Amino acid sequence: MAREPLRLLRATAQRAGTAAVSPLRRFRRPTLRSFRRPSQPPSAAASPSRMPTPFGPPPFDPTALDPTAPARPLVRAAGLAAVTVLGAWIGLLVVGSVHISVGPMDTRMALRPSLTGGTKINVAPLGALELNSHHAPLRLDVDVDRLDPIRSQALVDHPERLSGLQDEVASDITRGTLGLALRSCVAVVFGATALGLAVYRRPRRALAAGGLALTLLTASGGAVYATWNPNSVLEPRYSGLLSSAPSVVGNARSIVTDFDVYQRELARLVTNVTQLYEATSTLPAYQPDPTTMRVLHISDVHLNPAAWHIVQSLVRQYKVSVIIDTGDTMDHGTSAENGFLDPVSDLGAPYVWVRGNHDSASTQRYLAKRKGAHVVDNGDVVTVAGLRIAGIGDPQFTPDRSAAAAGDAAEHSAGRQLAEAIRDRRAAGAPVDIALAHNPIAARETDGTVPLALTGHVHHRRTEVLPGGTRLMTEGSTGGSGLRAVDDATPDTVQASVLYLDRDTRRLQAWDEIDLGGLGLAKAEVSRHLPAENRPGATPTPTTP
Repeated sequence: MAREPLRLLRATAQRAGTAAVSPLRRFRRPTLRSFRRPSQPPSAAASPSRMPTPFGPPPFDPTALDPTAPARPLVRAAGLAAVTVLGAWIGLLVVGSVHISVGPMDTRMALRPSLTGGTKINVAPLGALELNSHHAPLRLDVDVDRLDPIRSQALVDHPERLSGLQDEVASDITRGTLGLALRSCVAVVFGATALGLAVYRRPRRALAAGGLALTLLTASGGAVYATWNPNSVLEPRYSGLLSSAPSVVGNARSIVTDFDVYQRELARLVTNVTQLYEATSTLPAYQPDPTTMRVLHISDVHLNPAAWHIVQSLVRQYKVSVIIDTGDTMDHGTSAENGFLDPVSDLGAPYVWVRGNHDSASTQRYLAKRKGAHVVDNGDVVTVAGLRIAGIGDPQFTPDRSAAAAGDAAEHSAGRQLAEAIRDRRAAGAPVDIALAHNPIAARETDGTVPLALTGHVHHRRTEVLPGGTRLMTEGSTGGSGLRAVDDATPDTVQASVLYLDRDTRRLQAWDEIDLGGLGLAKAEVSRHLPAENRPGATPTPTTP
């Protein structure tokens, strides 16, 4: 009996010592010894379901029962990374943007997570402009909220101010970028920390998430700096109403070498865009550069009547000098289809055509009689708008099931015939500027004999420089693969290209790739591209073939 008061006093002291523990220890992982009661046997004290904690019973932890069980550090690290990325994203979406004036425009700049990087400039209601400015997991979004009427009118009344506009815009963008960087740092740290605290309820884990978010943002900023491409503005991608922008500001050659002309056109663009905001009119048509010829490359129309309306629109908008069609205008090549070719005479520009594997000899004879049409075959050369163009028709007519397809061997043979004809013309002192074939296999045989070769057939666009120096440009389907596109869940894109050639040398200076939504779609995108030798700082290549 005398020992009973001592046992009660010892138990009371132990409970008091437990209550006096620092509050910071509440966040430590509870141990088995901490919650073992004197009256419980060891087996009962080791039961995790009966261990009290300040926040209720802890979750089941198999490592508490089996000391040899793995601690799963990879799972914890993956969870922390997911919380960090999600929290940083939320922070950027909520508070990671700045409002700033850039020249005559009021804009909002923001960083957004992205797999490809780049810069996207949204100009409502005109459309968007995309630049391949960098490669990093961050995309810079610039939303043009409005054009300030006072600042815009000042530029219209005093065009000479454009001479200093580029420096002003550069200064505004630099200031906005610095402000955006600071605000983004705060946004990602705040977002990741707040979400980490909500998920883990531990300040140490929450601060770790915030620090990791800041580290990721800093690393992404370093990737942006390392891959920054200031010349990306020369090769933009337009969408919406801005798809007419290449025809507004001129071709790439005039922008690079004739900046004073570009400034005057930019002044006129500012004027008309301001009027568009006020009167919702359309963008103006640019007066073509007299030193440049514009060639519209189409292919694989496949009996889509909408293609002719698209071609007419592009001819008017870009002031096209000549249209080149690399075949498969028909689908079955029957005589009943020949009437489909009648609009060729009213497209507004000379039409040069080479036979595809869906075009019959009857198709070729009918088209040769159309006004404004020029058919090239068997290595023949026509001169249209100052361009010497040679071509050869596809040797195979695949809709004819009575004859077995000859395969690639026939294409190689046709290509060699075309290359030989081009060599003969060069030996005679009249070198060919452009070679045409429907199948890229045939066109590859002309490598080294001509500067530019145009093809189609494969229904997707591709551009490459062959080992001999010839640039091979394969066009997609201007007819969106024809009526067969309705069989697919997603309609094929309607594709065409506008090629800018120097009027004196007849060399390619730049090209615009035009993508239009297929059947039932209404989107438009234009991408500007420059040959490597025409980019700023590049060394011009010798004019060899």
